[in-house]
Amino acid sequence: MLHIEREIAEQPEIIGELLEREAENTRRIAKAIREFNPAFVHIAARGTSDNAARYAQYTFGIHAHLPVGLATPSIHTLYETSPNLSHALVLGISQSGKSEDVCRVVSDAREQGALTVAITNAPDSPLAQAAEYHINVMTGPEVSVAATKTYTAQLAAVALLMTTVVDQAELTQALTQLPAYMAETLSQADKIAQWTERYRYMERFVVLGRGYNYCTAFEISLKIKELCYIIGEGYSEADFRHGPFALIDPGFPVIVVAPKGKTLATLADLVTKLGERQAETLIISNDSAIIKQGRKGMLLPSGLPEWLSPIPAVVPGQIFAMRLAIEKGHSVDAPRGLNKVTVTR
Repeated sequence: MLHIEREIAEQPEIIGELLEREAENTRRIAKAIREFNPAFVHIAARGTSDNAARYAQYTFGIHAHLPVGLATPSIHTLYETSPNLSHALVLGISQSGKSEDVCRVVSDAREQGALTVAITNAPDSPLAQAAEYHINVMTGPEVSVAATKTYTAQLAAVALLMTTVVDQAELTQALTQLPAYMAETLSQADKIAQWTERYRYMERFVVLGRGYNYCTAFEISLKIKELCYIIGEGYSEADFRHGPFALIDPGFPVIVVAPKGKTLATLADLVTKLGERQAETLIISNDSAIIKQGRKGMLLPSGLPEWLSPIPAVVPGQIFAMRLAIEKGHSVDAPRGLNKVTVTR
């Protein structure tokens, strides 16, 4: 079995252990956040972790009513200055915790008096040491260069932190079902391997999402680019209408992440318009009506809450990218030109 295949399969168990193991630590951090009463949230991340930060923008913005911005780390490193972060909750998200620029954002913020939290897979890393608090996603070694289980564990850690801060029973109860949602999604994804041959010669693509799944569009796009060496982009459904829609011609592959929720109606409308342009739509959803509009459908659990949907919804995209790379004959665990740890300044 490929490393990436095994790591994708490990995700339900890893998330279950994370939610249990980090519960007490997260309660301590949430108490500190409520006492600090931040004016806003500021998140430093790179690569896949940047997509976890996009998820945090929606979860904290919607449920904790906090404005959330993504850091510009080069301000701290290359330009050797820093914005005023003294009233912020500053999160640093990184699998390895070794990126110098992400660490610098967190250390600068802590010196200013901000409340700092690191989310990493490495408790002894520079980032974990730079922050006042640390959430360890503890996925174990991730051998494949393309992040899968560390990404969904980061999303789960963000969801756990938000629900603990907000402390609403409905959200907390829904979160306990996340490992089961992940397992069900995996069980329904087997057929993806049967039809990736159709896309072996695909040369370009887009991935669309909106709201909570804005991050999923970016992450699936990244996985396909990393593993398959194909040019493609992730877009918000709203942004896609503002110009990039002109790209669509017959047979253009479009992956649409459209679970039940607030964004389903606008995504369904766009899928109809894509059908009129004869696009090749692949739909990730738990809504039967929109699934029927696509060339192919990747199923999500029926009772999945929208706010948790980005965590299972990325799994079909991970599998699609992996299977397509295998179909194209690429080295799936070690894509060309990439390293497991990328250190940026």
